[in-house]
Amino acid sequence: MLMQGFQGFLSLLSLALILFSGFALVDAAVRREDAYRAADKKTKPFWLIILGIAVVVNLLFGILSFLPIIGLIATIVYMVDVRPAIRALPGGGRSQRGSSSDGPYGPWNGGR
Repeated sequence: MLMQGFQGFLSLLSLALILFSGFALVDAAVRREDAYRAADKKTKPFWLIILGIAVVVNLLFGILSFLPIIGLIATIVYMVDVRPAIRALPGGGRSQRGSSSDGPYGPWNGGR
């Protein structure tokens, strides 16, 4: 009975790691490419590859292996170092689209 409870706990922990890594991967994907350079962090493709590998490793290996722990460390580094630096930039590092009436210097409709 104790082993079943421990196995259930490990399953929940593994699911939490997958969700955490997946959230970090999606967050890295929606940030602008130039925001990574402006924050003086590695490039966007670098973080997408690292976080993608972390998600795959968490899906394939159990929690008792050392590979998911390395993926967890990479995810934590992204979440506590890279993400706050990118979010501190103007616009939060997200791609922003203007109105369809926006020109290069502002709205075409005279600001109405």
